[in-house]
Amino acid sequence: MISTVNPRKLRASRRGNQLLNGRRRGGKILFLMSVPFLLATFFFNYVPMFGWLYSFVNYKAGFSLFSSKWVGLRYFAMPFSNFVLREEFLRVMRNTLITSGYHLLGAPLPMFFAIFLSEIRFMRYRKAVQILTTVPNFVSWVIVYSVVHSLLSLDGFVNNFLESIGLIRDPINFMATSKGVWITQWGYGTWKGLGWASIMYMSAIAGIDQELYEAAAIDGADRFQKMWHITVPGLLGTFFVLLMMDIGRILSNGMDQYYVFENAINHDKIEVLDLFVYNQGISGNNISYATAVGMFKSIVSLLLLFSANSLSKLIRGESIF
Repeated sequence: MISTVNPRKLRASRRGNQLLNGRRRGGKILFLMSVPFLLATFFFNYVPMFGWLYSFVNYKAGFSLFSSKWVGLRYFAMPFSNFVLREEFLRVMRNTLITSGYHLLGAPLPMFFAIFLSEIRFMRYRKAVQILTTVPNFVSWVIVYSVVHSLLSLDGFVNNFLESIGLIRDPINFMATSKGVWITQWGYGTWKGLGWASIMYMSAIAGIDQELYEAAAIDGADRFQKMWHITVPGLLGTFFVLLMMDIGRILSNGMDQYYVFENAINHDKIEVLDLFVYNQGISGNNISYATAVGMFKSIVSLLLLFSANSLSKLIRGESIF
């Protein structure tokens, strides 16, 4: 008995095999494209972890790591056993947590900025606003400080303007004060990173099903109702993922911004944990203690990330891993 093959099924099978092979090739290409980034992550994020050994020895610059005396957890206990170091460590932790607290309170700003930006119908104006708010992210903090200094210094634009209109007689040194330093630093950071942080939300908005907006329009919803009942819920998943990442980085404020704005007057309030590690390790040549503090910060950040992820999985039923 001769079996016959259905040509239609044969063509469908061939198309299925072609699609499967195409997906495999696409997956291989994507993996090869990610290899340089994986290697960069390995060399710049994991290889330097070898330096954690400095926190367990009494290391002095210029000497070999392996010739240094092993002291165990001595430098980890120093912030809790020495009164002066404890007070200093608590002050730095206070600055770090307050600064991160302002950042977490401002976490929804990029989301709402992206929502209102997406509502701009005139595309040229929207692109112009997006470019102008994204460019500051690529400007170094040294240049930002130069701009702020030219505006707020004793002979800066603000003082000259206030004197010219008769509001003040003597110039005010806005930068030589510790009052409101946490809020001003948060403002500088928000201005610099708002546009860049909104890019991910703009991508998420583009992925929302447009039929939802059409159905809402048929039901008589206005623009703000569409934003509140469709766009915002569509962005909450992205928002919570980024929020969990921010919680994991709550002790990592970075040091560039605070390093350039630090001075003798605001030092007590502007020195965050990352800047403290730099000051202790590089300026103070206390490399072992600085490494121990940095290691403590990394471990706590990892625990916070896992805790936030577990809490999100328990409450929302969703997690990032």
